[in-house]
Amino acid sequence: MKKLGLGLMRLPVTDSDNRSTIDIDAVCRMADEFISAGFTYFDTAYMYHDGKSENAFKEAVALRYPRDSYVLADKLPMWHVHDEGDPEKIFNEQLEKCGVEYFDYYLLHSMNKGNIEAANKYGAFDFVQKKKADGFIRHVGFSFHDSAKVLDELLTAHPEMEFVQLQINYMDWENDKIQSRKCYEVARRHGKDIIVMEPVKGGALATAPVEAEKLLLEREPDMSIASWALRYTAGLDGVFMVLSGMSNMEQLRDNMSFMSDPTPLSADDTALLMKTLEIRANPPIPCTSCEYCVEGCPAGIQIPKFLALYNSAFMKGSSAPEWEMKEYAKLSSEGSAASACISCKACETVCPQHIEIADFLGKTAQTLER
Repeated sequence: MKKLGLGLMRLPVTDSDNRSTIDIDAVCRMADEFISAGFTYFDTAYMYHDGKSENAFKEAVALRYPRDSYVLADKLPMWHVHDEGDPEKIFNEQLEKCGVEYFDYYLLHSMNKGNIEAANKYGAFDFVQKKKADGFIRHVGFSFHDSAKVLDELLTAHPEMEFVQLQINYMDWENDKIQSRKCYEVARRHGKDIIVMEPVKGGALATAPVEAEKLLLEREPDMSIASWALRYTAGLDGVFMVLSGMSNMEQLRDNMSFMSDPTPLSADDTALLMKTLEIRANPPIPCTSCEYCVEGCPAGIQIPKFLALYNSAFMKGSSAPEWEMKEYAKLSSEGSAASACISCKACETVCPQHIEIADFLGKTAQTLER
């Protein structure tokens, strides 16, 4: 397989305020170009796009292409599992929604301490192995968002897992919370192949400050800023797939242009990339807008949108962020304000970036609420 996978978490939509309004025509065109260029790997999940991502895959790919022309990965969301019968129910629903008879890759979704406990409690590890034995899954693994220590414990307890999906990018390589390097090294020590997620950190690494951009373009004038991030991960030993949540044809074509045969970064290239991190002014909240936090929020707060407004105001350094305040008021009028947060921290238990969301929602309200 070519190493670029089309992640179906950030698909084009017809209404930017409603992630369930997937633009199927646009997705079909993207899938057509993707497959015609020799790429085959599609990655979806039960909760993506408010539960509509799997259906979109069915319409754009499964109903239009023979089964042997694509590779499909899906995931079992442990936070939707509340009794031993739920994995079977969800799995069968996913097969129907995706329009397939089996999954090439099937993952226990977003494993951390809490989800590992749930997986053990409800027999999820045994469940996926049985589905594999019965021919409904080709390869079994899990996506992971916790410490390297927890990953080591999980792989020691479950050596039958064939691969690990990790958040790896050059910004998070030495991040103490994400622990990209440490988790990568644990996975390789256990002999596991790796799928990379968030190589451009939710789009944060698709652009760069002017000074950093100048350095990269001087080195490779024909390469996009995003290309550096994807090639950085694609060159790591043991990485067999790099996922990118592409939202439009421009992003798709750019990624395909260099991921057909990605050239690994040299030592000098990597050193230059690390230098850009010293220049880059990071926003205070490393939110990637995955929206895992939204579903379980008892106050119904559109958390990522509020955090994005706070980041925007912060980056401007303005004492009177008028545009952000207007957008805050508009967003609040359509639902719950950031100040509606009750600090239950349910969102923080599922946040892959380990963000102290409740605290930042309070700061957002303090900064932008009139």
